[in-house]
Amino acid sequence: MSFLGAPDDGDASAALSPEASPGGAGLTAPAGPATVQGPAAVPLLVDPSALQDLGVQLDSPAVAKGFARDYAKMWQHRYGALSSALARGDQAAALDAVLSLKTSSVMVGGVRLAQLAGELEEAVRGDRMDRARSLLQDVAERGSETVDELQFSYVLWES
Repeated sequence: MSFLGAPDDGDASAALSPEASPGGAGLTAPAGPATVQGPAAVPLLVDPSALQDLGVQLDSPAVAKGFARDYAKMWQHRYGALSSALARGDQAAALDAVLSLKTSSVMVGGVRLAQLAGELEEAVRGDRMDRARSLLQDVAERGSETVDELQFSYVLWES
């Protein structure tokens, strides 16, 4: 059982790996999203193994913790940049903002937000800006929940 109360599947290899990915700062996403097992398996909001593994990869849990703190502090800025770009219909700026959000969410283990950002990225790349704008409320909700979970479960409780 993980410290977030979700079952621990014991698969540390499913966490971020140091292989290159586009825009991924040299890190790749887990092979599959961590899920809470049950009748309707739901991806975890935050997969704690991602930050733990980032700390191992960087040889510094303190740096990983700092990244999580910075992620939380940057949430409003990232969301604002995405929302503003979509409101202006600026496809290039929207793509830049959503890639930043997706990549950083993967790195902190924000599974659901990263998945949602991936859907939004597909809409932007496909020039379906109305679809992308329709996802903003969900992005806002998942983003706030992700930041809250990080602050409660990782940033504030780990020393």
